[in-house]
Amino acid sequence: MVEKRRTEIAWVEDGRILVRGYRLEELIGRLSFADAIYLVLRGELPDEARSRLFEAILVSVVDHGPSPPSTVAAVTVASTGAELNAAVAAGVLAISRYHGGAIEESMRALASCVRRQKERGASAEEVAEEFVSFCRQRGVRLAGFGHRLHRGDPRTARLFALAEELGLAGEYVAQGRALEEALARVLQRHLPINADGAIAALLCELSFPPRAANGIFMIARIAGLVAHVSEEQGQGVWLRPVVPADYEYVGPAEREMT
Repeated sequence: MVEKRRTEIAWVEDGRILVRGYRLEELIGRLSFADAIYLVLRGELPDEARSRLFEAILVSVVDHGPSPPSTVAAVTVASTGAELNAAVAAGVLAISRYHGGAIEESMRALASCVRRQKERGASAEEVAEEFVSFCRQRGVRLAGFGHRLHRGDPRTARLFALAEELGLAGEYVAQGRALEEALARVLQRHLPINADGAIAALLCELSFPPRAANGIFMIARIAGLVAHVSEEQGQGVWLRPVVPADYEYVGPAEREMT
C-alpha cells in the first residue's frame, strides 16, 4: 500500500479552510500579510517584535530599481507583449546565488560559525577570522557581503538597528558583524554586509529554516517585479532593448514619511 502524503500547512473541506490550524476567515482582517507569510512558513504566529522585524525584512527587498537582473529579465519579457505571469516568472527565474538567492547560503555559513563557537568555546571574532581565511584559501566567495552599488548598504543599517531596538539582535547578528570585520582585515578592503547577509542573520535569529530563505526574498521582490512589468506594458512601446543605464527617473522627489 502506497503511504499517503502528509501536510501540516493547510486543509480545505466544504465550508472550512484551515491554515496551520487556524480558520482562514478568522485570520482575514486580523493578520497582516507579513504575519500570514510567517504563519505559513513557520507554523506559528509571531509575537509583536518578530512581526515587526519580519515585515521589515520583506519591505527591505520589495524593489531595488531597474538594474537588478530579475527586473531586467521581467521587463525584457514584458516588452515582447507577454502576459504578466510570464514576465514576472522570468524575473523570478533570474534570482540566483549572485542576485537575491544568497540568503540561504549565508544562513548556513552563519549557522556553521555559531555552531563552531559553541563547540569550541571560541569567540565570534576567532571563528570569523578562521572562516574567512578558510574561504580565501579555497577561493570561495562569502555570500552576503559586498555590493555592486552600495559601499554601505542602507538596508542593513536599518534592519540591524530595528533588530537591536526589538531585542532580536543576537548571536547571528554578532557573527555577521564579526565576519564583516574579518573580511576587512584579511582582504584589506571593506566588503559590507549587504541586504542578503543582513536578512540571513535575522532569519537565523527568527529560527527560519534556510531552505525557505530565498523564497522569502522572492515573495517580497515579486511585488516590485509586478510594478515594473505593469509600467513597461503601460507604456505601449514594444520590443525595445532593456538597458538600465538608459533609464531616467521621473517619479516623486525624495520625501519624508508623515
